[in-house]
Amino acid sequence: MNSPLAGRRIVVTRPAEQVDKLAGQIEARGGIAVRFPVLAIFDADDSRPLLAAAQNLEAYDFAVFVSPNAAEKALGVITAQRPWPGRVVAAAMGETSARAIARFGVTCIVTPENGRFDSEALLERQEFQPEALRGKRVAIFRGDSGRELLGETLESRGARVDRIPCYRRGRPDIDAAPLRTLLAQGAVDAVTITSSEGLRNLVAMVGAASEAALKAVALFVAHQRIAEEARQMGFAEVTVTVPGDAGLLAGLEEHFRHRA
Repeated sequence: MNSPLAGRRIVVTRPAEQVDKLAGQIEARGGIAVRFPVLAIFDADDSRPLLAAAQNLEAYDFAVFVSPNAAEKALGVITAQRPWPGRVVAAAMGETSARAIARFGVTCIVTPENGRFDSEALLERQEFQPEALRGKRVAIFRGDSGRELLGETLESRGARVDRIPCYRRGRPDIDAAPLRTLLAQGAVDAVTITSSEGLRNLVAMVGAASEAALKAVALFVAHQRIAEEARQMGFAEVTVTVPGDAGLLAGLEEHFRHRA
């Protein structure tokens, strides 16, 4: 096989519910995907804020979903209770989240327009400028924690913002021994990471004895913010890719094309 990924062993760290897509694409190109989820996604401990938001959804002008997980968890509850109100504009950080929203029948979805996929990019849209936003109501569907930049900026621009937890993240309870063995053997060619929390979990899960070997492996991350944290932690080779599975895959292929 002529693929630059042929024979390359690549650790895929997305949550268990999402890991197979990228892993399958790597395997289809002759690579060896090591499935090692570093985040587990659970229902929110308290479902009352989400249920209340669903009942009162038409009161909002915008509903922002910070991730595909937020879209899946929130819209699963919302659409079980009611149809989506046509007046409410859904907003997503990127195309993966937008597709997750669209699967629930929502048709009016806005995403960043400048090729970046984060809170800063979404906030550059005209709809979220002070003159357009003042007095509007915004629901942010999110996990139980996360960056406050989006909500705080929207509030500073005159919006009334409700932050609605619809899932919580945790560290998976999985056996890291097989990955530790591969790291000790120098048998891992690359690791993919899609969040800073996932990066910290990965380091904790492999443990101190394997940390140096892990940090010597080429790391592929979906955002500059994750790359900065990885470098501060001591990872030797960090590549920032376009967000999403397609971006990670393209970054991996480009990297190994020059390592043949």
